[in-house]
Amino acid sequence: MVPQKKKLKISTGEKDFRKALLNILEDVDRERKRAEEEKDKTLSIITNFSDGLLFFDKEKKLSLINPQAGKFFKVKSGDVIGKAFSELAAIPTVAPVISLVGGALAEIFRQEAKIREDLVLETSAIPIMSGKEKTGTLLVLHDVTREKTIEKMKTEFVSLAAHQLRTPLSAIKWALRMFIDGDLGQLSSEQIEMIQKTYQSNERMVSLINDLLDTTRIEEGKYLFKPVLTDIEPIMQFVVGSYREEAKRRNIILEFNRPQERTPKAVVDVEKIRIAIQNIIDNAVKYTPSGGRVTVSLNYDKKELEVIIKDTGLGIPKDQKERIFSKFFRGSNIIKVETDGSGLGLFIAKNIIEAHGGRIGFESEEGKGTTFYFFLPIKEEFAEFLKEF
Repeated sequence: MVPQKKKLKISTGEKDFRKALLNILEDVDRERKRAEEEKDKTLSIITNFSDGLLFFDKEKKLSLINPQAGKFFKVKSGDVIGKAFSELAAIPTVAPVISLVGGALAEIFRQEAKIREDLVLETSAIPIMSGKEKTGTLLVLHDVTREKTIEKMKTEFVSLAAHQLRTPLSAIKWALRMFIDGDLGQLSSEQIEMIQKTYQSNERMVSLINDLLDTTRIEEGKYLFKPVLTDIEPIMQFVVGSYREEAKRRNIILEFNRPQERTPKAVVDVEKIRIAIQNIIDNAVKYTPSGGRVTVSLNYDKKELEVIIKDTGLGIPKDQKERIFSKFFRGSNIIKVETDGSGLGLFIAKNIIEAHGGRIGFESEEGKGTTFYFFLPIKEEFAEFLKEF
């Protein structure tokens, strides 16, 4: 008889172990496939993303560039991948973005870089973190060429329209002035009153046109600069003095506080800094109710002059504070009280002060008043003044 082979018995424990191992392998394979799908999906998004994307690793070497960024810079990914951040500065089309971000790959948000005449990129540099460790930096490049072109066209139209309007308004102004002064014959008191109202309306139109022209010059970068080394105190005294009668008429106390000692000098465009101060004081006087107070103060330390304009007026609504320096913005509570106004005064003031290397801010509570303050760098020595040129 042929001996029968013994059947190999597998214990229940071994069966369970094998089954569990197969399940684990199936789970791993499933997760691997899912990870590959997610990777493919992410790569597809990056590849087809309408914005340009550049990723720099911890060593500041370019490890990813999507096709859109390649189109912006007119480069092939194979020619730039692996290159150090500093090496990319040698490529003319990439250089403006590299210059904007800086060698330290600083975090920036929506800053513009002009690549060429027909391409302006809005650039954001975002640090990529893994826990508390920085693993790299992502640059996001958004094409804003069309928006900038439209903005330029709008600015040019406003400038042209304002210039065309200013000439006839000036002619109307002087004609009305001649009637009021009696140069064209005597008028009755009723006629003079009517012409004076027309003259005031014309003056408001002239003021609006001037604000529009100032705004277009700011946007074109042509607004400043005729700098001189001068004392700011006489400029402030002149502006405050020009509002004495208006404050008295409105039953508002207007005071000017200045240091007992002579204030240091600053490099300013006298005409423009006067406009900035005037715009802020004008708002303070205009929007402070009868019986209120407007206090203008001048202070200084070793490095800066500080101008403070405080009022007990209507204040700024909390939900509208972020828009206070925007073009054409007027608070909802202001419009109800004073319908006139262009909403350009604070926009112009902010740009003037920042063009002088200064900074501006405010504190306000609706119904209790507003305090505007701005700082200008001191340039006391003439040699220091010359360094600006």
